[in-house]
Amino acid sequence: MKKILTGILFLFTPLILSSQENSQTVSGLITEYKSDIRGPYKDIRWYCPDGSIVLPNERCPEPGGVQRARYKDEVVNLGKSNHIFLGQILSTTPNNEFWDKENYYSRLKQYQLEKYLKAIDDGWILRKAQFYRGAYQAEDEEQWGINFFQWLLSDNINVQTQFFLIREALKDIPHKGDDNLKQNVRLLSKEISDSYTPFTNIRVKIHGQPDQSDVKKVKEFIEKNKSKMSEEQLSKASLLIKEMEKLYQPFDIQSINLYTSTLPRDIAIYNTLKIFQQSYKNTSDDAEKILLLSNTLFEIRTAIVQQNSAETRFSLFDVSIILEDLLFKVTATYTPTTILEQINLIRNLGIAATGCGYIEIWEWGQLKTRINPDNKEEVSEDELYQLFDACRRITEWGTGMFMATYKEVVMLFNGFEPLSSGFVDEKVRSSILLKVGIAVNNLGENISQYLPFTNQIMGLQQISTSRGLNSGYSKGELVVVQGNTDEIEFDKNKIYVFGTPPSDLKPVSGIVSVSEGNPVSHIQLLARNLGIPNAVISLQTFEELKAYAGQTVFYAVSSKGVIVMKPENEMTTIEKQLFETKKREETKVTVPTDKIKLDTKQVIDLSEVNATASGSICGPKAANLGQLKEMYPGNVVNGLVIPFAAFRQHLNQEMPGKNMSYWEYLNTVFDSADKMKTEGKSEADIEIFMLAELKIISDAIKDINLSDEFSGDLEKMFLHVFGKEIGNIPVFLRSDTNMEDLKEFTGAGLNLTLFNVLTKEAILQGIREVWASPYTERSYKWRQRYLTNPENVFPSILIIPSVDVDYSGVVITKGLITSSIDDVTMAFSRGAGGAVDGQVAELYQLNKNGTSIMLSPAREPILKTLPSSGGVKNKYTSFNLPILNQANITELRSFTNKLKKELPDMKGIETQGPFDIELGFKDDKLWLFQVRPFVENKNAASQLYLESLNPVLDSDKFIKLN
Repeated sequence: MKKILTGILFLFTPLILSSQENSQTVSGLITEYKSDIRGPYKDIRWYCPDGSIVLPNERCPEPGGVQRARYKDEVVNLGKSNHIFLGQILSTTPNNEFWDKENYYSRLKQYQLEKYLKAIDDGWILRKAQFYRGAYQAEDEEQWGINFFQWLLSDNINVQTQFFLIREALKDIPHKGDDNLKQNVRLLSKEISDSYTPFTNIRVKIHGQPDQSDVKKVKEFIEKNKSKMSEEQLSKASLLIKEMEKLYQPFDIQSINLYTSTLPRDIAIYNTLKIFQQSYKNTSDDAEKILLLSNTLFEIRTAIVQQNSAETRFSLFDVSIILEDLLFKVTATYTPTTILEQINLIRNLGIAATGCGYIEIWEWGQLKTRINPDNKEEVSEDELYQLFDACRRITEWGTGMFMATYKEVVMLFNGFEPLSSGFVDEKVRSSILLKVGIAVNNLGENISQYLPFTNQIMGLQQISTSRGLNSGYSKGELVVVQGNTDEIEFDKNKIYVFGTPPSDLKPVSGIVSVSEGNPVSHIQLLARNLGIPNAVISLQTFEELKAYAGQTVFYAVSSKGVIVMKPENEMTTIEKQLFETKKREETKVTVPTDKIKLDTKQVIDLSEVNATASGSICGPKAANLGQLKEMYPGNVVNGLVIPFAAFRQHLNQEMPGKNMSYWEYLNTVFDSADKMKTEGKSEADIEIFMLAELKIISDAIKDINLSDEFSGDLEKMFLHVFGKEIGNIPVFLRSDTNMEDLKEFTGAGLNLTLFNVLTKEAILQGIREVWASPYTERSYKWRQRYLTNPENVFPSILIIPSVDVDYSGVVITKGLITSSIDDVTMAFSRGAGGAVDGQVAELYQLNKNGTSIMLSPAREPILKTLPSSGGVKNKYTSFNLPILNQANITELRSFTNKLKKELPDMKGIETQGPFDIELGFKDDKLWLFQVRPFVENKNAASQLYLESLNPVLDSDKFIKLN
């Protein structure tokens, strides 16, 4: 929580309290308010149209006042200092402040989250204040909601860019007096099962696969167990039955006339809805009803964007929500019996999910062609698997929309209210995405009899949507991480399950996540390189794995994405033998030092180096970028290279307080570690010693004296290469060591990159910090496993001017999903530094046949911009448009084809590929920032056991869809 709240304190007005103290303070306030008859409020007042506030027994000078509670002073102060809003009352709240656009709509989302907390926790901070008369008036809240949405929906940009959020807000902000029946049913069932355990199986059914039969199940359960249940439990059960009967009562399709009657008669959607109503009344076929509802939801979304009238949009949004509820009911009664019927159901629900905003319209355009059997009677095994893979993307993309939208506010509240972690799950389960997930799992179970593609995850059901990302196997304690990861001390022997993995993860035994980030981020590349198994799971599976936290498990992922996770005591003899084999096969890598040149101390023009300089004068970042500049001069910026020798020369200085040079002290530390090893000291003791000593070295290097000769040379080269004096042009400082991009080890992202540094003082200090970065805990832990001589890691530094790109990313000249060297994988995010930090990026596979497939859309709401004044500025973005345009994709295909042919023939390039390229676009111009070999763990990929998990898909064997 620490970094999250620190960031929030920085964005707004900082408190004197530390972030941890602040979390404790807010938690204390919540506890206090739960037992306070006024909760977060201090008294009741009239809020008058002229801005005055008067006592409740008085009257406003003019009609139109609103009576409501005032917040306690500390609640007001918390909103001002930390942008945390408790006990929000809508009436009299200014529209702009509640919409809160500049803070990614945080205040509106906090209102939604608090409404959820009140529902699951007996009123939460209003536990006693629910009975505080006059705190707010339902009719005032509803009228405010009507006025707010009329204001909000009059803005075309809001509707185009925030369709999903607006629609979700309409479900939570009062404006028509409706109850959320689906949520009430789930929450009541949870409350009963929490207090009466035998009800758990029914609760699981209601949460996972709800349908009308649940009403009978609950009634029968109550009849059988009423003598053992308390009065309170029976009362809740009675209310649950009433809510379920309301939820599943027959729907009168004519009831939507209440909303359509306000629509103009001359717009197309009015006629569409009238035709829909008639068609729906005339059919009794559930499959036909689902198709009608799905297509109508999609057309409503299109119409909302096209219309300019706020009133028309308002009515259409309400109709959309009603029709989604109806679709939820109809889907519960429909049971497809063939593969074709299952695929068509999922395709139709995908259309509906797009209409509801869980998937953007352009995203569905990318996906729908892949979920189309083309009226075939049969397909090959491979085609069937591709169909299934496309189907499960719907739940991934849709869940990702919820997570991206609400992640920040959930993490904020998690610091003081752990119950907040269930909010996104509740939102997803309230949506048609729940039905998509059920349908995909049913399809997965059906086709498993034809395709030997079976995941095994702790004996759980409904896991067909899970898929592996990186091949490998491990054994360790299962740790389920909820909320923020900043306070966690990661253990290399444990397997971690994340909502979203951190961007700077230290070595672990295995990774499982709901949000995969993207397969070309630094974390994923390191995991791939070291054979760390990595998989993506559904939100439901994440919740179910919490029950197994703390257990020791075996975890494996095959090269084709099959997942096995089981308790240690269920391991087979072969699986147990894997760890004996792994120990024998683990190899170390030696950093080559034979060709390093320590006599070239001057700062070098990037255009004067190429691939032959790698490992001798500088690291591969600078050497290979120099090679790219030689090959593509118009697509690579000018740059400077600070060679290994400059670093090594500065380490000859005496280290303060040690009576020896930095270099001598560094070698003494590693010699001591070797001695400890020969003396039989434990690995843990050696690591503790090393990390303490490396911190001393790192801190000392951050304060090292830069020679006048070096500083003067740097200033001269800035003017010569960049045409501006140092301090007048913002630059990137990138660590570039001789340990990176070895044949056996990538080292991606281990050391420091400083973004957009401007002032002379910051650049000089940045050089010290980059030199110190190889000695950080994370860098040491990732590389120590592979290096025999870590003391011989030398950093050079690449300095390049900042390019404030519109979007940036990574290209791998290999298909990471297909494992084909003829395919290409690309991941892009908006802004600078895209895709490498683990964002959920826009991911494409370019196939050798000239086609392209989008594997996932971007789900990163924050983009980095690089202002000319230096530093990094974060902005919020939306997902309604793609990042890459078709011209970009065409250019990238042409570029990678050329690079794959020409780069291996360049002198100094010691690999035939594949390559890992970092690049970006500014005003549709391609800029290249880095190229390196793409390194995989060949041992993990070739293990016979892992290969045995892979199905053999026969393109000549056909399966009948009917």
